[in-house]
Amino acid sequence: MELTSPRTIRAIADRFGFTFKKGLGQNFLTSPEVLEKIAQAAEIEDGVLEIGPGFGVLTQTLCEYAEKVVAVEIDSRLNEVLEFTLSGYRNVKVINADIMKTDIKKLIRDEFGDKRISVAANLPYYITTPVITRLLEEKLPINNIVVMVQKEVAQRLCALPGGKDYGAITLLCRYFTAPEIITNVKAGLFVPPPKVDSAVVRLKMLDAPAVSVKSEDMFFKTVRFAFAQRRKTLMNCLSSGFGIPKDELSDIFEKANIEPSRRGETLSIEEFANMADRISEYFG
Repeated sequence: MELTSPRTIRAIADRFGFTFKKGLGQNFLTSPEVLEKIAQAAEIEDGVLEIGPGFGVLTQTLCEYAEKVVAVEIDSRLNEVLEFTLSGYRNVKVINADIMKTDIKKLIRDEFGDKRISVAANLPYYITTPVITRLLEEKLPINNIVVMVQKEVAQRLCALPGGKDYGAITLLCRYFTAPEIITNVKAGLFVPPPKVDSAVVRLKMLDAPAVSVKSEDMFFKTVRFAFAQRRKTLMNCLSSGFGIPKDELSDIFEKANIEPSRRGETLSIEEFANMADRISEYFG
């Protein structure tokens, strides 16, 4: 079944009386070349967890690469559609659930045992950060996360210090992974076409965090507070966030060898780690 054909997708939608929901980010990719790039970027060894299979366009390609594919779909209207489009594959299981309300660690253990897997997803804008945050913070047995996201989001995930795209989600990704934009995808390659272009991002899990810190909780608090009010200096952001008097915080900045007049987007991950460690020492 040629799901990369817009005509086929529309015919299936008509057959099942399916209407696309903009709020669920239901824009289905029609480029075989991009599908192959996603599957190859995932560096699949055994299994794949797919989030949001839609009509099963990417799912079919993943089934060609993986021993087993487990696809989690929030929209129950797609159950019979997926049963139809994936009928030719015996190595796929579709679970109708909200990934944000799913015990992902248990799901992986139940479906893949002790194997390390890859994750593939076409994520709508509103859920991109929450899903990526969960996948990283829960320290799951994952080798790679390959996501299709809006292009501007991809730029934030992979940003370098000093630019407007650099923020808290960037540091989260760089702490746990090596982020990389695999390819850009024009809006016209989707059915229905979204209003913006997209990009495929690979988050390749590191064997160990990019920096060593005294407390991960303090590290991420420091990052979060530093970007809470982007126009303010680090001194103002961290003083307000942690409730540390500015005269005492000045001593912490001096120990960290960081100018308090700088802003969060100028700090490297190493500087954030250093600052967080000094704050950890302050709180004992």
